[in-house]
Amino acid sequence: MKIEEIEIILQPLREQLRNHALYSELKSVTDIQIFMESHVYAVWDFMSLLKALQINLTCTSLPWKPVKNTNTARFINEIVLEEETDVNELGVLKSHYEMYLDAMVEVGADTTKITDFLNGLHSLDTALSAIENADLNDAVKSFLNFTFKTIRTQEPHKIAAAFTFGREDLIPDMFLKIVAQAGKDAYPKLEYYLRRHIELDGDDHGPLSLKMIQELCGDDETKWHDVLECSEKALQQRINLWNHIATAIQKNKEITV
Repeated sequence: MKIEEIEIILQPLREQLRNHALYSELKSVTDIQIFMESHVYAVWDFMSLLKALQINLTCTSLPWKPVKNTNTARFINEIVLEEETDVNELGVLKSHYEMYLDAMVEVGADTTKITDFLNGLHSLDTALSAIENADLNDAVKSFLNFTFKTIRTQEPHKIAAAFTFGREDLIPDMFLKIVAQAGKDAYPKLEYYLRRHIELDGDDHGPLSLKMIQELCGDDETKWHDVLECSEKALQQRINLWNHIATAIQKNKEITV
């Protein structure tokens, strides 16, 4: 099995995401607020997957020793640089997660829930119990549970699969259309975040992520099957999250009519 076969098998799930009803529900700033209040957990846990890859694929312990695959290590370190310490629209160094929080504040979305949740997290060992006990909807809990169970395997090819597949390719375009309707420069933080997201994921991160999986699996068929299984689960978790958000937006519209 190779990456091309994986992509063919995943195509139906990816098409479900590309054609999801959620996109047609995103028509107003209020819709964006509801979306962001759940999606922010996916923005955050992406960073946890990334740091897990950095721990496993680069040397983060002492004494330093050269890593097995310098190409993969370089790729991971580059993504960490851009995701954890990028430059925002004002030239200030911030993580993409922090930029997303700033954009949430800008559009009037609530950031207290995600902030309180992170304040209650203290270690990887207690992450799953913290998720279970948090005041979160079931779709977000399931999404986060899958992420942290994958991280706890400490198997880089599985973590890389969850990291690589199930990206929300269409969301930036949808958001930009709504932002444009709101008027020029109405939401500069959100617009900057979205354009940066498109630039990095499309030009650099996406293709390099696929190459990373190829290098991690090599000719090991068991690893390739693990990647397929993990990718299918990651995509299904994303679809389930989209289902929940679409329903929440629809219910809100019924209440406000």
